[in-house]
Amino acid sequence: MGEDGHNDFPIWIRAFYNNHIYQRNFSGDIPLYGQVDFPRLAKGGLRGQFWSVYVECPKINDIYSDEDYFEIGRDTLQQIDLVNRLVAANPEQLQLVNSITEFRDVFHHHATRIASFMGIEGLHQIVNSASILRLYHRLGVRYATLTHECHNKYADSATPPEPLHNGLSENGKVLVREMNRLGMAVDLAHVSYKTMLDVLEISRAPVMFSHSSAYALCAHERNVPDDVLWKVKMNNGIVMISFYPQYTRCDDPAKADLSDVADHIQYVGELIGYEHVGLGSDFDGMPKGIIGLEDVSKYPDLIAELLRCGLSVKQIAGVIGWNVVRVMEGVERVAEEMRAELPLEDDVKPFFD
Repeated sequence: MGEDGHNDFPIWIRAFYNNHIYQRNFSGDIPLYGQVDFPRLAKGGLRGQFWSVYVECPKINDIYSDEDYFEIGRDTLQQIDLVNRLVAANPEQLQLVNSITEFRDVFHHHATRIASFMGIEGLHQIVNSASILRLYHRLGVRYATLTHECHNKYADSATPPEPLHNGLSENGKVLVREMNRLGMAVDLAHVSYKTMLDVLEISRAPVMFSHSSAYALCAHERNVPDDVLWKVKMNNGIVMISFYPQYTRCDDPAKADLSDVADHIQYVGELIGYEHVGLGSDFDGMPKGIIGLEDVSKYPDLIAELLRCGLSVKQIAGVIGWNVVRVMEGVERVAEEMRAELPLEDDVKPFFD
């Protein structure tokens, strides 16, 4: 069992193969440039994956009008279509799932397949529209990172030095509730510290950090401080540890290795409980993997390292997959509880202008 919270294979295909997957140099049977391909996925034993259907922030980061996001919306749909085409072209390796029930069915009955969810990486991708968020959900998107490396209408990112909203905006608070109602997990990777606190104050459903690590071990704004970790525990959420060198070993990223990732897992697990820890590699979202976890074939080596560190089989089973299953079950349960609530409606352009 292995379930990874964040993999950028789709944007890598866009960048290096122009989303053309039916050509001779792109095949499920051959090694591909980067950190992900089907032979290495099989070797790594991965059984579940959140594929990021990420597209970049607007080129001008201080403009938030709808018009600035139209191209981003189109590109997001292209990435969702890419994942669907990848699955259709590789039916023995991949299967799209839309619920934890479907995930369990793939896990128990299709041993060679990776149960595949999708996640968007920043609310700039919803084109300032709750309607589009819901349509993404219908197309299989099951988590939304609130920001990427830019602020948006809803929330502040960790990356720009000056905040826009000082956390969640009023629009953001309403949208988090809509995500809870819809059954789309709220992902806090990339958001500012204040945004983390605001979301954890209001979210009825468990939240996730799809690819972040422990701030106490690496003081990077992409990582999670201890006080936030405690709030994640109270929320019954999860922090999925990243393999990104710069977030793993701040003093010397080039020397970051497998044992450093294990240290982050143990730090969070010992502080708030291993049931709140997962894996969010960020493969194909980084130029180079860390030493010992260079690509998706290396998950067994991480499991061996965690065993060497003294983690129990039960703890490891949770970290490598079952903990995020529990979180997504919680997201689905809250959506069921909120089923009677009406959807959030967009304020549309007046027809008779």
